Amino acid sequence: MTLAALLVAAMSVALAQAQLAADQPAPRTDQNSMTAHQQLLDKAQRGGIDIYFEGDSIARRWGATDYPELLANWKQNFFGWNAADFGWGADLTQNILWRLNNGELDGVNPKIVVLLAGTNNVGNAVPADGDQAKVADVTRGIQAILRVIQTKAPNATIILTAIFPRNDDITLMPVIEKVNANLAKLAEGKKLRYLNINSKLANADGVLFEGMMNARDKLHPTLKGYQVWADALKPIFTELLGPPAKEDHAPMPTGDPSVR
Repeated sequence: MTLAALLVAAMSVALAQAQLAADQPAPRTDQNSMTAHQQLLDKAQRGGIDIYFEGDSIARRWGATDYPELLANWKQNFFGWNAADFGWGADLTQNILWRLNNGELDGVNPKIVVLLAGTNNVGNAVPADGDQAKVADVTRGIQAILRVIQTKAPNATIILTAIFPRNDDITLMPVIEKVNANLAKLAEGKKLRYLNINSKLANADGVLFEGMMNARDKLHPTLKGYQVWADALKPIFTELLGPPAKEDHAPMPTGDPSVR
């Protein structure tokens, strides 16, 4: 099969998944994603993980070997807490559900799970029945992820992070705000906590503050943006786990298999 044919096939799969309800698991079938899934399965089986990060590319890049500056910031903030990153780029909630249902959280037993998901669903085309349908769909997708985490890691405290503001298409901000309002209602403040740092990333109109997101895509955090997230997470980690230890037992970080 030619490269063009492979790209068309991948786009067709992505389009089909985008039209699937957000709470229905669906695999990423491209070879790179399947290789990454195997890497994450191997990481999960190594154990020693107290903090488990889950999500899409925003979560992934922070702890990835192919983003060395971000990985250095990850280690600076989280070394000693046994944190491991299980995000994968471009994942919809459907894809995260599939990965969790196919071994990536099995037997890990983390004490904390940090979840940031949904922005890729928000970025898909608006359904025929409008924004409210999209808000409800994305909310259901994130709820489904939470249920899987609660089943597979019943002792973990989940930190449900609000979807970050994005300015690649600022017209998406009302949908993001409505989804986040729904997410806030899910948290009871103990085993499921809601964390919203958006007022430190953007103004009240959703316009990003200077330097918080990648200037090219206005979607992925810079080091400055990730540090805002870290500064909000670390007091919670200290409350639940105590101060970081002098040693770290989490598995070695992974990265995009296509990057050599």
